Amino acid sequence: MAAALAWLAAACLLFAAQVACEYGMVHVISETGSPRGKDYCILYNPQWAHLPHDLSKASLLQLRDWTTSTLCSPSDLPAKGFSNQIPLVTRGNCTFYDKVRLAQGSGAHGLLIVSKETLVPPGGNKTQYEEIGIPVALLSHKDMLDIFKSFGRAVRAALYAPHEPMLDYNMVIIFVMAVGTVALGGYWAGSRDVKKYMKHKRDDGPEKQEDEAVDVTPVMTCVFVVMCCSMLVLLYYFYDHLVYVIIGIFCLASSTGLYSCLSPLVQRLPFGKCRVCDNSLPYFHKFPQVRMLLLAVFCVAVSVVWGVFRNEDQWAWILQDALGIAFCLYMLKTIRLPTFKDASAQACTLLLLVLFIYDVFFVFITPFLTKSGNSIMVEVATGPADSATHEKLPMVLKVPRLNTSPLALCDRPFSLLGFGDILVPGLLVAYCHRFDVQVQSSRVYFVACTIAYGIGLLVTFMALALMQRGQPALLYLVPCTLITSGALALWRRELGMFWTGSGFAKDIPQPPWAPASAEGPQPLKDSEVVLPQQPPGEAQVKPTLPAEQPPELADPQNVAGVSAQEPTSPANCTLESTGLPGTSV
Repeated sequence: MAAALAWLAAACLLFAAQVACEYGMVHVISETGSPRGKDYCILYNPQWAHLPHDLSKASLLQLRDWTTSTLCSPSDLPAKGFSNQIPLVTRGNCTFYDKVRLAQGSGAHGLLIVSKETLVPPGGNKTQYEEIGIPVALLSHKDMLDIFKSFGRAVRAALYAPHEPMLDYNMVIIFVMAVGTVALGGYWAGSRDVKKYMKHKRDDGPEKQEDEAVDVTPVMTCVFVVMCCSMLVLLYYFYDHLVYVIIGIFCLASSTGLYSCLSPLVQRLPFGKCRVCDNSLPYFHKFPQVRMLLLAVFCVAVSVVWGVFRNEDQWAWILQDALGIAFCLYMLKTIRLPTFKDASAQACTLLLLVLFIYDVFFVFITPFLTKSGNSIMVEVATGPADSATHEKLPMVLKVPRLNTSPLALCDRPFSLLGFGDILVPGLLVAYCHRFDVQVQSSRVYFVACTIAYGIGLLVTFMALALMQRGQPALLYLVPCTLITSGALALWRRELGMFWTGSGFAKDIPQPPWAPASAEGPQPLKDSEVVLPQQPPGEAQVKPTLPAEQPPELADPQNVAGVSAQEPTSPANCTLESTGLPGTSV
């Protein structure tokens, strides 16, 4: 019992000893130039002194460069002190308390400690906090150099910490892009597969694959999840080496997706239909059209431009989002279930539930397994803080924060949504569209599942605002889409068909005839046989068969029952079928 109390007391002390830290801003303007200023990120401890939330209430004081000193002893102070100034000093050689105590004693109204290392909150103890009455914060060395380069040495600065908004306006942009991609991709994939199914049923032959498709089976689902887990762990430990591999894969896949999305539009253009001349080059031996060749060059060029300028935060995110949406549409069109009889909610549910567990585990469980206490998923998605390359993974939709806030300036300037949060629910949306067409339900399943996806995304945004930490979006998207689709099927008394995919087994009514072969001629129906009216006393001749009929039937001299001297009545005129005897008109 005593040991348990000791552990509890130690835990309480450890919790109490944690240093409070918040992001703030230092607003810098030039004393001699334009009044237009710029904000820089600072990390401060509100236990020393609170910062005003409004810039208009913050004092604009002279920023004095004293980085040649660490300010650890009275000898480091200037002769006239820091009266009504905010000094910049170098980090190191003594505690934060020693520095801020000397600065406060010399008349400073604030202290900025310049650090070349990762910013850490300036800590102290309760007695020290009560003694100090001026704010103290850490500023990165890079930002300090930018301040003096942009504004010169004569500058003024104000320290403040505006409130973080609950939600940023960029969430509206991400919502529209995500829901639009899921709706368009699901509609495109469903329409494409339904057309293939109907053509297959009409022709009564094997389905011809016009485009390559990846058939998802339960075994492939398990292998895919294992590969995702392995790649995520490898990226966590070898991020700087593997990030360039992911960037290269994204460039190749996104250019392919952009080509797939734009090719139906380009094929409608009235020009560029001429083909490439005969040659032995790869791909060119298929004699592609000039317009399609130019489209391929354009898609590769867009991908290369993004790859070169991917770190330009002001505009490169637009190209990344465009390429990402094209990639998602391409994947939703390409990834499908093997056949319509196998295309059931069982397969969709298996895939969604497995990835649901994967997402929750790597966001909420892995912080208890890592030494740093950070989520593997969030760490990889946003890029490790200690990464030497400072590269970010491109497999996300990203939109810059539109609100001015310390968090946007210091830590996360972009809001992110992973491609998996679009592709995984998008497969269920595509299935719902196929099921709609087969049961002739006016796309009620497709619309309901798309709306449910949008609601799930809104719930994700609410959880993000309340918890102020990265969220596994599939935790909210999977239940919303699956429960909505299943409840709708139950209400319409089609749950059995929806769950097993039996709605796809309905055959289209077949005509009373069928061709002898896939390429052979088809006999005419009653309404298609027209016999010319002959004058009285003249013979009626049996209509000549098409030229592709066998020679013995196409030759008028070999047609049985036809004679110029023996008139034949229309009732006795018989067309001999090329493979189905007994077909008559």
